[in-house]
Amino acid sequence: MQETNNKKNFNSPLGIGGVLFRICALWALLLFAATLLVAILFYSACFFLDDPAKAKWHRKVSRVWMTVYLNLIGCPLTVRGKENFIDDTNYIVVCNHNSLMDVPVSTPFMPRANKTIAKKSFAKVPVFGWVYQFGSVLVDRNSDASRRKSYEEMKHMLRIGLDMVIYPEGTRNRTNDPLKKFYGGAFRLAADTGKPIIPAVLFHTKKVLPANRFFYFRPHKLEMHFLPAVASTNISAEELKNKIFTIMWDYYSSHDHQ
Repeated sequence: MQETNNKKNFNSPLGIGGVLFRICALWALLLFAATLLVAILFYSACFFLDDPAKAKWHRKVSRVWMTVYLNLIGCPLTVRGKENFIDDTNYIVVCNHNSLMDVPVSTPFMPRANKTIAKKSFAKVPVFGWVYQFGSVLVDRNSDASRRKSYEEMKHMLRIGLDMVIYPEGTRNRTNDPLKKFYGGAFRLAADTGKPIIPAVLFHTKKVLPANRFFYFRPHKLEMHFLPAVASTNISAEELKNKIFTIMWDYYSSHDHQ
C-alpha cells in the first residue's frame, strides 16, 4: 500500500515526478526547436523535388533527425517486423494513435518512402509547417472538397509507388482501451486500390506524451511493430476495417506489458 501511495505521489502533477517531467518537457521542446533548425537546411532540397523523389529525401532526413532527437530525449526506438514489407509491393500502413509522439516516430522509420494523411492546419506552423507538408497529404476535415481532393491525392501517391500511412482512429486515443473506433477511409482506400494493409502498432508513446496532461514529457523506450500484411481484395471495406481492428486490438493487448 505504501509503495502504491509513493508511486501516486511521484506521478501526481504536484509531486516530484510531476515537476521532473515538466522539466523534461521543456528540455524536449527546446531540443526539438534546436535540431529542427539544423534539419531544415537539409529539408530545403524538397522545395526542388517532386514525388516520389521528394518523399524519399524527406524520409532520409527525417530518419537521421529523429534518430538523434529520440535518443537525446531518452526515447530510443525499436522497430520490429520490417520483413513484412515485400519488395515491389507498396502498402497502406495503419497505425494506432495515442500521442503527438506517434507521427515523428512512425513516418521516418517506415521501411520505405511514404506519405501520411495530416491536418492542413499544422502546415501553417512556422518552419515546422514546411517539414510537415513535405511528408504529408494535407486535409481540412471540415471541408468536403478537401477530403475528396486528399483522397484522390492518396490514390496518386499509391500509384507512383509510395506507401500511405494513416491513423484510422482519427484523433488521439484518450481512453484506457487499446484502440478507439476506426473511421473507414483507410479501408475504403485499400478496397478501391487493391493495396494490401500492414497494421503497425506503436507502444509507450502514451506514457511519453499523454494526451490528457499539459506540458508533460516522460522519457521511455518506444517500440513500433509491423504485423503481417492483410489483403484487401475479395473483401468489403467494412469487413476489412473490422478485421484489422481485431488484429491490432488483440496484438496491443497481448504485448503492451512488455
